[in-house]
Amino acid sequence: MAEGRVQSLHYSIGLLGIASGSLLLAVHSYSFASPAPLIPSTALGVLLFVISALLAYAGVQKSLRSASLFVSLCLTISVLWWSYGVIHILAGQGVLNGIGDFRNAVVPGLATFTLGLLIIGVVGFLQRELILAMVASCVSLACAHEIAMLYNMAFGSSAVACNYMIVCFIVGYFAVGRGLYFLSKEKITLPGTDLAKSKTNEQVQASGANTNDLAVIGLILNMLSASVFGCRLLGVTSNLFVGQVPWLWAAGIYQIGVCIFSYRALDTLAATFFGFTSVLKFAGGYSLLYGIWQQDEPVFPVPFLVAFAILFAVLALFITVKSLVDGLYLLFYVAYCIALACCPHGFFEGGPQGVDVAIFVASALMALIYQYNMKACVKIPTGEGTVKALLSRSSHLKLREGKDLHAPYLGYSKYADAEVLGFACSVLASFAITMTVDPRAPLATVVIPWVVVAGGILKLLCGSVAFARGKTLESSAFILYGVMWIIWGLTRYGGLYGTSRGFQVAVGIIALMLVNCFIVFCTLFLSISWFIYSLTFLLILISFLLDAVNTIPAGYDIAVTIIFGLVSFYCFLSALFNSTFEGSHFPVGRPIVKLSGVGGGSTKCLHLPARKASSVKQIAEIMKNGGACGIPTDTVYVLAAACNRPDAVEKAYKTKHQAQDRPMSLWISSLKQLEPTKHLFNPILWDFMAAAWPSPISLVVPRGEWVDFLGMKDSAKYVGTSQSIAIRIPDCSVTTHLIDLVGPIAVTSANPTGEADTTHHNQVYAKLGDKVDAVLCDGPSPENIASTVVDCTKIESGNIGFFRVGIVPKSQVLQILEQVQRKHMEGHTNGSVSMADQKQQQHLSHAITNAASPEESTLTSFTNSAFSADEEGAKL
Repeated sequence: MAEGRVQSLHYSIGLLGIASGSLLLAVHSYSFASPAPLIPSTALGVLLFVISALLAYAGVQKSLRSASLFVSLCLTISVLWWSYGVIHILAGQGVLNGIGDFRNAVVPGLATFTLGLLIIGVVGFLQRELILAMVASCVSLACAHEIAMLYNMAFGSSAVACNYMIVCFIVGYFAVGRGLYFLSKEKITLPGTDLAKSKTNEQVQASGANTNDLAVIGLILNMLSASVFGCRLLGVTSNLFVGQVPWLWAAGIYQIGVCIFSYRALDTLAATFFGFTSVLKFAGGYSLLYGIWQQDEPVFPVPFLVAFAILFAVLALFITVKSLVDGLYLLFYVAYCIALACCPHGFFEGGPQGVDVAIFVASALMALIYQYNMKACVKIPTGEGTVKALLSRSSHLKLREGKDLHAPYLGYSKYADAEVLGFACSVLASFAITMTVDPRAPLATVVIPWVVVAGGILKLLCGSVAFARGKTLESSAFILYGVMWIIWGLTRYGGLYGTSRGFQVAVGIIALMLVNCFIVFCTLFLSISWFIYSLTFLLILISFLLDAVNTIPAGYDIAVTIIFGLVSFYCFLSALFNSTFEGSHFPVGRPIVKLSGVGGGSTKCLHLPARKASSVKQIAEIMKNGGACGIPTDTVYVLAAACNRPDAVEKAYKTKHQAQDRPMSLWISSLKQLEPTKHLFNPILWDFMAAAWPSPISLVVPRGEWVDFLGMKDSAKYVGTSQSIAIRIPDCSVTTHLIDLVGPIAVTSANPTGEADTTHHNQVYAKLGDKVDAVLCDGPSPENIASTVVDCTKIESGNIGFFRVGIVPKSQVLQILEQVQRKHMEGHTNGSVSMADQKQQQHLSHAITNAASPEESTLTSFTNSAFSADEEGAKL
């Protein structure tokens, strides 16, 4: 119910935002020809800008729930109104002179969104998403009618306004339908307003496929930038000027967002492609600003564009593994970069503009295919799997697939690896600065967008993704290099540097060199390729320093930038190959200096996949022989030892540097293991354990003779306290099967005392090192919240306490206790529970993890939220 309300909220925000913008534009269109419009251009632009932000929020939130058509509609209209609003602000501030400039500014974008929204509308009708389809079609017609009005004022603005008013009526119908749905308690549903049915359809279509919902938006953005330059070639617009920059920069900004969410969709290749195309869009917008500082059209660096074409070509080869059509589509950008390199004035010449027209058509076809195939049962063939089938016959190239394809080295991450794009950005930035520029007119050559966007902004993005994946050193390097490229690009090639040389600039460069020296030292423990990569960047910094003091030798800067570019290109190929294929086709090399710990090369600690029964059996043998192992559970990873091996329990206890007031807990796989000692337990406690388990609930029970029955011997002093002990049956088949093989186990969290819980198998060894004998690997933990710890030492009096409220809410635990107490009050005994009660208790136990609300799982008056898994028997 709560999830349905959140879904309805996002739909409502999106559609009401579209209705609000449509109403504004309808009012504006009715008064367009009047001398005093009802809404001034600047005010209209600001309002559209705000509404576009709301639409972007709604679209992004729904993209996390695989609502592909709604995402495409919201984000497409968001880009449209963001750019259209900025153009209205420019018109209101007098930057655009007359109706001619306004027409040249808005027509390329309106033409793009006429076709883009028409594609979304057609697919919506085919997939019976009638409300979304009608909204998209009406906004598309409004854009088309506005283009006609701008070229022939006799056409009038009434048609534009009518289309936008129809959008308002459609959204009003949706609002009435949702209102009736909630007021009638889900009994009345108007056609087309049942979001639950829509959600079910989305889940059915998306099952088994990891789709990138924002890919369609990226393709429409490619249409937008191509339209700006293609319209000039076709004579639709008379010139290229500053009024068209909002379309290009909006496309660039949104495409960086598409890049980020492609990483979230674990689509590295698509993220890299959209990162590349965003650079072209920022560069195109920057180029159109040339009239502000000079009269002549700017010149483009040839080496950079050749390197860009090579990167696109390599990426196209790898994308063909995913889809032949996608690979062919990327070849248009290879041709585009070559056309730009062959024309001194780049975007302003006919050759690149002709390729832009081809890109516009190809992008429209790709957007149609992507949008239709996201939900269609019978898909348009794209050659998906063709190259993969050919590679399956090869003995040299084996595709990297499976559950752990994007698993990070440390911790849980929702993003794919961004090193491919990070190294590619280094290639682009290094070859961009090989172009010699006139220090008296640095802006005459287009260098800033290549260096600042590719080397700076995208580098910072890659550093952030690397940090999210636990790659601290790599993220630090990317972020430092990104900052350096931004500072140097703006200073050296932005006119801030000029012909002067100063000691202040040199001091700043020296500071960055010292930081990079530390990174170079750290890469000694990472790999040879990273060491060479960071070392050659140090040569780049030296060239910057020599330039700052005006003592740079002739040709030195060109030489070191080429060297760094080639090293970065090798790292790019290595990251691309090693993330796509198994093996090491482009080796990165071992650490130059090895440590006896994390990162020290080969390890004595076995890492075995949990999905294999043989792995669980092998872990069991290690534990039977006195080993301490990291294992997955229904919450976080734990360190476990067999209770009948006191030496193993003592080893696990000391491995963690366990505090004296934080004893280990006891885990069993079934109450049958305690059946012979049942008479030693209070009847209510026994039935409470039966009703609560298996689940992430740890019960702290009185210590008694039943502990000796488990054969703990000398290890008992490390488990629980002298008065009580925490015991649990985990709701994890792997863990319970392991306990069946080993017997009861002593458990503590797999992290040093005082540190955060361990949520990935790689963290176990990273935190505890060779003191762990083996790790059972099952990827990210299913939950990042520890178990709920309940004090049952006084349960016979009808009272329980809570040492920690974790994943299971307090209300759920109390509900289970209430049912057990009611059963005893009705005269039931431990051994005579009715079948109805057993089914009810079983239902409660299975519903535990689904019933937890975020509020209840984080609030408790008994303890603070930092109670860790090794404190389950601490404060009794």
